[in-house]
Amino acid sequence: MAEHLQEKVIEVYNRVLPSVVGVSTVRVIDFLFAQAPVTGFGSGVVVERGGIIATNSHVVEGFERITVTTPEGESYQAEVVAEDPQWDVAFLRAEGADLPPARLGDSDEIRVGQFVLAIGNPFGQLLGGPSLTFGIISGVGRTLRVEGKIYENMIQTDAAINPGNSGGPLVNLDAEVIGITTAVIPFAQGIGFAIPVNEVKWALEQVKKYGRIVRPWIGVYGLDVTPVVALQLGLREPGGVLVVRIVPGGPAHRAGVRPGDVILAVDGKRIEGVSDLISVLRARGVDSIVSLEVYRRGTVRETRVRVEEAP
Repeated sequence: MAEHLQEKVIEVYNRVLPSVVGVSTVRVIDFLFAQAPVTGFGSGVVVERGGIIATNSHVVEGFERITVTTPEGESYQAEVVAEDPQWDVAFLRAEGADLPPARLGDSDEIRVGQFVLAIGNPFGQLLGGPSLTFGIISGVGRTLRVEGKIYENMIQTDAAINPGNSGGPLVNLDAEVIGITTAVIPFAQGIGFAIPVNEVKWALEQVKKYGRIVRPWIGVYGLDVTPVVALQLGLREPGGVLVVRIVPGGPAHRAGVRPGDVILAVDGKRIEGVSDLISVLRARGVDSIVSLEVYRRGTVRETRVRVEEAP
């Protein structure tokens, strides 16, 4: 069993490796009456022909010069096609690069306990190419608050993710990318997080359609109502989204939704958690009106909210 697993891991690594790149960045800052370069590094994964690469927004944000490097050492200049800092997703285009895209899986199908691989360039573009760490899915649907931002619906893994791994792929044993890893979580020790690949696929379709990532939004951030949370709130059964933060002046705030409320249903359809709420808002689209069923202190009421484009 162990020997078979070992061979499988090696096989998957070798299959995905050609689609993984190192991402090096440079910007120039004024320092003591002179200019000095500031460099950064991360990882990326090719998601489409034509040199389209997915990475983290924080890897490339604010940098003037971006270079991607293949495992064979070939380098290409790249530009940012689109980025979404709130979800920490960015797409690059490497001019002149004919790189093989990775197979993208379905992050809605992942299960806690399944084996995963994180591939990337920890601590920069070290000799020998991208490295591999191995672990399991430790949790799904995680909501994290980091430096004023809230990240929803994240994948949690015990596969080691170091700074240079940011933007690299999290892969299942079928050699499918199921997430884009991020090391932006400073308190994560012994655990790592990844953006679900379905978010990446959806964002890529937005770029193709609009030239940018258009994200339907009502200005709430929340977490899934698990059985434990339901018990604490006095709900008869789990399901819904507990609102943990609301954007002042946003659509939901104007409609009277407040932190501590639980969104149980949208347009009469019960939602199980954050991913369901996101899916419904995307299906309705920007400028639509949705009806929310909201639970607060033992009372359920309905309120209408306009869906807007996320700022």
